[in-house]
Amino acid sequence: MAFSFGQRNVGIDLGTANTYVYIEGRGIVLREPSVVARNTQTNEVVAVGSEAKDMLGRTPASIAAIRPMRDGVIADYDTTVAMIRYYLQKALGGRIGKPYVTVGVPSGVTAVERRAVIDAARVAGARDAYVIEEPFAAAVGAGLPVMDPTGSMVVDMGGGTTDVATISLGGIVSSRSIRIAGDKLDESIANFVRNKYNVTIGEPTAERLKIEIGAASLALARTLPDASVRGRDLLTGLPKTIDVTAEDVAMAIQEPVREIVIAIRETLESTQPELAADVIDHGMVLTGGGAMLRDMDKIIQEATKVPVLIANEPLDAVAIGTGEALKSIDVMRQN
Repeated sequence: MAFSFGQRNVGIDLGTANTYVYIEGRGIVLREPSVVARNTQTNEVVAVGSEAKDMLGRTPASIAAIRPMRDGVIADYDTTVAMIRYYLQKALGGRIGKPYVTVGVPSGVTAVERRAVIDAARVAGARDAYVIEEPFAAAVGAGLPVMDPTGSMVVDMGGGTTDVATISLGGIVSSRSIRIAGDKLDESIANFVRNKYNVTIGEPTAERLKIEIGAASLALARTLPDASVRGRDLLTGLPKTIDVTAEDVAMAIQEPVREIVIAIRETLESTQPELAADVIDHGMVLTGGGAMLRDMDKIIQEATKVPVLIANEPLDAVAIGTGEALKSIDVMRQN
């Protein structure tokens, strides 16, 4: 049963790092960081998205720039509601009534966490809200044949969680969700730099290092250039500029990368033999920001002996999948 013609339904990838909004008939219309800046005295929202992210680590005492999502779930309910409301209004332009909304959530969330997401979307202005597991949404967005009687495997590496799932006949057959993803990589890089160089760097700087010179394999890292970063010298307390090597970054993220690979292997091991054979034939698909880490696909392929493909639009896959799922309200109401 499809929604009535003309009703602009909305799919939201409410990520730990970034939020993507998909509008039926228009595609993805908004890509913004999941960051909100509030006045700590009046509780007023000062900025949302990119403008708020630029304030991280740079705000006076009267303003707090926070990320209301942590590890893929709501950490600050009121701020999350404000963020969803802002993005809905921005995406819809205030020209349409209350939309139906579906939101992607990690496969490992609890019933309480699911309810919090639904309630937040409703309070923010949704006519009604539904949740869809992110790996399933990612598979839909990546164009995998999720409704067919064949095994498809997706690895969605976001900011807060990595979700791994084998899918067949419109459902998740086996899955793992671990709270090790992009944020953990950034944290590991910052810790490594602090321990090796006695310099403290912020989360945005660690993320920039990951994007500019990050690699999952040490072999590739040795061929990449260094990057110059600024931080605070732990010994003097003064600002300091250092050169960080790509090998430093690769060494820093070895442990979280290994944990992600273990989760993928465990999902494969718990998959029925027939579906596992399908995955070997068709390969697994990587989505999310982590799919863009250099050599991540090769590291996974070497560890699992399964072909690994990167989705055409890895960052957009979950948002597209949430929007596509809204084409049938009956399916969503069963979840």
